[in-house]
Amino acid sequence: MTGMLSVAVHRGASGVRFDRFQVPRRPAQTVLDVVTWIQRETDPTLAYRFACRVGMCGSCAMTVNGKPRWTCRTRVEAVAPDGRLTLEPLRNMPVVKDLVVDMAPFFAKWVKAEGVFTPRADLGTDFALVPPASPARAAADAAVECIGCGVCYSACDVVAWKPDYLGPAALNRAWTLLNDVRDGGQDARLAAVASDAGCHACHSHGSCTQCCPKALSPTASIAGLKRAVLRAALRGEA
Repeated sequence: MTGMLSVAVHRGASGVRFDRFQVPRRPAQTVLDVVTWIQRETDPTLAYRFACRVGMCGSCAMTVNGKPRWTCRTRVEAVAPDGRLTLEPLRNMPVVKDLVVDMAPFFAKWVKAEGVFTPRADLGTDFALVPPASPARAAADAAVECIGCGVCYSACDVVAWKPDYLGPAALNRAWTLLNDVRDGGQDARLAAVASDAGCHACHSHGSCTQCCPKALSPTASIAGLKRAVLRAALRGEA
């Protein structure tokens, strides 16, 4: 495949400004390849993040032609058949510079959702055994593959409307821990996700599930939290 790509790249930290670049088109080219070429060959001041380049870390996530994606796993031919790319930072987070966002508010919401493992006091000093084939392990494993890349958070309309909403990633983490039989922080976790900024704020649009590069379903996790909060309320525990 030959020719040139027309690439518009968000620049700066405030306002809306785009610089345009002509980038050689290559076979099997990824969007991250395009950004790297621009930074190395045309404009060394361009700021962006990447690390593993193979879909393990999620740090290269950006908004590509209007949709949040991992750029290392996104082929140009799949998203820009007409040879046009518009690259922006992830939405719903403060922009540091160009294509780099501040992830601190995103991870702060994991803490607010009690997304930290709290061992049960009665587990003793030995390892807690949860057999791999058990229903308890299956429930905990269903959403555990999240790596915190922020793609679902960027795709979430509710976060855009309601900035204090905990968001799909934090709630997905809370659901994983709620299903972990070794965890002892369930009361605090249920109280956190039952707040006005918690699971009931979700409108079930499913944008998080549609965009998740790991094919997880935060929508399903949030629905599970809603059921858990209701059961706790009926028992008089929430």
